[in-house]
Amino acid sequence: MSKYELLPEQLVYEGTVNESQFFAPEPLDVAIALAVHDTAYVNRLLKLSLNKQEIRKIGFPLSAALIERELRIAQGTVSATLFAKEDGIAFNIAGGTHHAFSDAGEGFCLLNDQAIAAQWLLNQQLANQILIIDLDVHQGNGTAAIFANEPRVFTLSFHGKDNYPMHKEKSDLDIALENGTDDVTYLQLLKETLDSLILRLKPDFLFFQAGVDVLATDKLGKLKLSREGCKARDRYILETARKLALPVVVCMGGGYSEKLIDIIEAHANTYRLAREIY
Repeated sequence: MSKYELLPEQLVYEGTVNESQFFAPEPLDVAIALAVHDTAYVNRLLKLSLNKQEIRKIGFPLSAALIERELRIAQGTVSATLFAKEDGIAFNIAGGTHHAFSDAGEGFCLLNDQAIAAQWLLNQQLANQILIIDLDVHQGNGTAAIFANEPRVFTLSFHGKDNYPMHKEKSDLDIALENGTDDVTYLQLLKETLDSLILRLKPDFLFFQAGVDVLATDKLGKLKLSREGCKARDRYILETARKLALPVVVCMGGGYSEKLIDIIEAHANTYRLAREIY
């Protein structure tokens, strides 16, 4: 969790961003979450009344502070959509809770911030066709399930074939990667997939889950991307969004390398590229 404190400090220290570019969201209005989450589940979250099995599946001890954090994360992604529509791009430094289902949490995710924000955009008639590009090494199973029957939201997931979750949901398009997938293979697959997908889908808003657990140094990832390969991945996504004038909200996703510097540098590269490209 220390990366959420160290990353903004590093970005400010090196001059990639300044303090005025950050925003601190208030907790989300629960009514907005209920557009994608089950009312009974959300009520039990707020009352801290999940059972032991549900809490164990989430992986965090349940507390009022944790619920408030999740509500602030979700509001951060909702607010970021408006900044992205104005400026082209916006980030949620703590977003990407893609394992949260409509009626259950898992994998350290309680509420699905990108799903909440995507549905909010649709409900506010601020987008017509949304593309969620999930490049975390773990499939965005919650997001896939939430939008399984919503044609206005297309879910694309690049993830480890033999990685968590072992039971995969069905995204609109799943690219299951073999263990040891390297820079060249990954980038070629990504470009071939996304170029044709955008041409066919014609989205007007993008969400990008920019997990850095694809790195070869990651303890859980099982892929073999270098830090430069991960940076090239992010460059391609951001340059594509910029070239096509597609607003994009970037959430940071996972990263579990042994050395913290590998996590911070890989995440910081995404922000450095945004500054360069935008």
